Amino acid sequence: MTQPTDAGQTFGCRSCGAKLSYDAATQGMRCPFCGHQEAVQAASAEQAGAALREVPIEEGLARAVRGLGTPVQTIGCKDCGATVNVGQNERTARCSFCGSQQVLQVQTDPNLIRPESLVPFKIPREQGTQLFSKWVGGLWFRPSALKHMAKVQEVFGLYVPFWTFDSLVSSQWTAERGWHYTVQETYTTTENGQTVTRTRSVTKTRWEHASGYRQDMFDDELVCGSKGLPQQLVNKFSTFNTAELVPFRPEFLAGWRAESYALDLMPAWQLAQQRMAQQQQGRCAGDVGGNTQRNLEVRNQFSRVTFKHVLLPVWIAAYRFNNKPYRFLINGQTGEIVGEAPWSYVKIALFVLLLVAVFLGIPALYAVFSASDDSPAKNISGARELPTSVSPRSAPAPRSTSTSRGR
Repeated sequence: MTQPTDAGQTFGCRSCGAKLSYDAATQGMRCPFCGHQEAVQAASAEQAGAALREVPIEEGLARAVRGLGTPVQTIGCKDCGATVNVGQNERTARCSFCGSQQVLQVQTDPNLIRPESLVPFKIPREQGTQLFSKWVGGLWFRPSALKHMAKVQEVFGLYVPFWTFDSLVSSQWTAERGWHYTVQETYTTTENGQTVTRTRSVTKTRWEHASGYRQDMFDDELVCGSKGLPQQLVNKFSTFNTAELVPFRPEFLAGWRAESYALDLMPAWQLAQQRMAQQQQGRCAGDVGGNTQRNLEVRNQFSRVTFKHVLLPVWIAAYRFNNKPYRFLINGQTGEIVGEAPWSYVKIALFVLLLVAVFLGIPALYAVFSASDDSPAKNISGARELPTSVSPRSAPAPRSTSTSRGR
């Protein structure tokens, strides 16, 4: 797919009449031809309050507004199953999520819940491309072809659907709390063929029943509704700040894609409950006390449950290596980076062989130098010493340097 030039509703440039697009660098509308800039019309306090409200989940499905509120066309990927809303006049050739070319136009679902709010893009495309190239260049044990791909790979900006949930969780727990204590005990052993008695310290645990109760308020627990992004990759994002949500306006989608959610509201709430329950398990475990614990059981009650449907900004570089999709993601709000890349098993094998050669070579070199150093004819510096004295028996007889003549 190519970066869209139209996200459905168009906004004309007052200077030259061309179509304005939302610009992440300036946080406003910008004309790509003449550079004219306009601010995004701010919502009134009443509109902002209505858009950012937390909707009770019991009545959310009945009261939720449907559709995006602007004309779009929807593109579906046959490989990963993602559906992306793009401009009506956009021509697509490749999926933003997996790089597949098996894309086609599908019917837009008018019954999808409209996002109440979104976090606008703050990281511009140029910075996203630089971050992708830097990330690929810093990878170890990866195929060398990835560095070349980083130079030609296009990075796409996409609004990804998320659900946020608030809930008051009341947790009743029971467990067994253990306290360690030390006792001295005697034992017999055999030493030098004789049986002797010895004393040793033994740690034991005294168990007692424990129970407790706590309440915790969860605010904006995020659940990704995307089908195009692997959940294990999205879960690595940790820096989305939902305090910067603004009311949804079509201007923010001008020049950008927005994925339709594939995970519906109630299944998303079930996932959120599981995550909250896991956190409560850890918190209750911290309340048990003692030196150790066992048989912890936690019963949770969820109340005052509300939700929002929001769009969060993500830069995506999707590429295929050996016909397998890999993805690199940038948080379009904060610049946080997560990604996946193939391993080069040839490089890993060569590195292992190098390590083996080094470890095998060091003992051999040590043996050679040790053998040289053990020679008695060497001093500390390695220079051969000269004898300081000669045994009389082995010393040769001195020769006379003069002759005597008899008279």
